Amino acid sequence: VQLQASGGGLAQAGGSLRVSCAASGRTFSGYTVGWFRQTPGEEREFVAAIKWNSRTTYYKDSVKGRFTISRDSAKSTVHLQMNSLRSEDTAVYYCAADQRIIQSSIPTAGSYDYWGQGTLVTVSS
Repeated sequence: VQLQASGGGLAQAGGSLRVSCAASGRTFSGYTVGWFRQTPGEEREFVAAIKWNSRTTYYKDSVKGRFTISRDSAKSTVHLQMNSLRSEDTAVYYCAADQRIIQSSIPTAGSYDYWGQGTLVTVSS
């Protein structure tokens, strides 16, 4: 599966943005799709994930209540809606997918075989 990330951009603190991850080559059926983010000099960190078939969602503690991950079956796309943005949310956001991830490994970037290109989210304070 190939992943194409889109969205992002510039928002003020307290504002909203949405990033999306579209599948090509095949659908996301059977996959866990995750969003990670990375800032210069830092490791890639987990933000949120969704199991496509069950729609079970997972979130980093600091984004719970602010970010929502969802799926669009018709477009084989996963969205990450980001509200109440903070300056510390500024990062390059990456989507990732894999079919064989156990629950405890969902927050681990190395568990995902397929990655999209990054999309920059900048939050100004």
